[in-house]
Amino acid sequence: MTLIKSISGIRGTIGGHVSDGLNPVSTAQFTAAYAAFIRKHSGKARPLIIVGRDARISGIMVNRIVTGTLLGMGCDVIDIGLATTPTTEMAVTGKEADGGIILTASHNPKQWNALKLLNGRGEFLSDADGKEILRLAEHEDFDFAEVDEMGTLLSEESYLDDHIQAVLALPAVDVEAIRRANFRVAFDSVNSVGGIALPALFKALGVDHVTALNAEPTGHFAHNPEPLPEHLVDICSAIGTSQVDVGFVVDPDVDRLAIIDERGTFFGEEYTLVAVADYLLSLNGGGNTVSNLSSTRALRDVTERHGGTYTAAAVGEVNVVTKMKETGALIGGEGNGGVIYPELHYGRDALVGIALFLSLLAKSGKKVSELRATYPDYYMSKQRVDLPQGVDTEALLSRLAREYQDKGTINLIDGVKIDLPTQWVHVRRSNTEPIIRIYTEAPSSEEAQALADEFKATLLSYLD
Repeated sequence: MTLIKSISGIRGTIGGHVSDGLNPVSTAQFTAAYAAFIRKHSGKARPLIIVGRDARISGIMVNRIVTGTLLGMGCDVIDIGLATTPTTEMAVTGKEADGGIILTASHNPKQWNALKLLNGRGEFLSDADGKEILRLAEHEDFDFAEVDEMGTLLSEESYLDDHIQAVLALPAVDVEAIRRANFRVAFDSVNSVGGIALPALFKALGVDHVTALNAEPTGHFAHNPEPLPEHLVDICSAIGTSQVDVGFVVDPDVDRLAIIDERGTFFGEEYTLVAVADYLLSLNGGGNTVSNLSSTRALRDVTERHGGTYTAAAVGEVNVVTKMKETGALIGGEGNGGVIYPELHYGRDALVGIALFLSLLAKSGKKVSELRATYPDYYMSKQRVDLPQGVDTEALLSRLAREYQDKGTINLIDGVKIDLPTQWVHVRRSNTEPIIRIYTEAPSSEEAQALADEFKATLLSYLD
């Protein structure tokens, strides 16, 4: 069993011994530490916390422990039930809460769950704040409330309608153009909360022809929930044999968005942000953009074509958001299909991504495949190396940097990124799993794959 504690929260597998995994004991301990942190920094004796969850099988169990612990720490709680991550983020500010906890392990398989922690702005915690919570949890530096000071569970309500109305109110979302286009869409929500959120969004946008795959939010994921091409065979096949204009795929908490074109071909998860950015930059006459070091160069190319400035950030939503605020970015996100549009909120949001992409598609008059052809062509390979227990990851990455220091430009702000004239490779430890991730990009898929294979073989040789 696995338990990963990081600045962004606690993530682990369900079940096993009390010392392993994400179990009721570790869940309560970390929740109590978070509550103590919010109580201290809000200055309130009874802070208000929003709790939302995806549809994982373990969600109800984890929810009861989290909400009960928050009440025991003297926090008032609004439980919004099954909710996307961006919906929960927006509920924090919409309800003027002091923080929020999202119960989701994102793209991880069904045996995983996690607590993602938000501040009073509905954003993920900073590095310093996350470390403070880890310290509080480790030292059990918190006190539970006396019986008369316990919190109350105020209500259980959905915030989805408010979220969708805020998306529709954005000037860049052209609802009338989308309605006139009379799109036929398909979606795969991998048996989680996207099965609730996406149909509601499509209805609000006037999209009447919707084909749903894996829409029932049972938590029994029909396939690996990470929205990568090898996991999306069913929706690609369904679109390729039907009259569908575009397909959308989301992960279990709906903060990542992948797109399928009208032929059943993967648009490219990296190009979700590129397309949305291109649309917004054209509307605004340019602007700045941000993505992380593992994202495609295509965003840089598109940004510069519109006269803007592109900036790279370390991997992690909080790092991207920080850099977006520093640079006044119009749009930003991550190459995993995560779109962050500050005019709505500072969080990855597949719902706003869908609305903006459909607006672009409707106003361009192009098919999805034709739209994709207008963007620079890069190809990526994403691989992983599983780490044996006790491996010194920093030593591995330092050795890699030394051996390749004369072969390209080295960036060490997040693992090791090596920029070559027409290619790049980024090697870093995952924030959420005991693995090293290897991302490469090149002008052809063969070159990207060969580069990834080279670095994977090098890392594996270090482990021998």
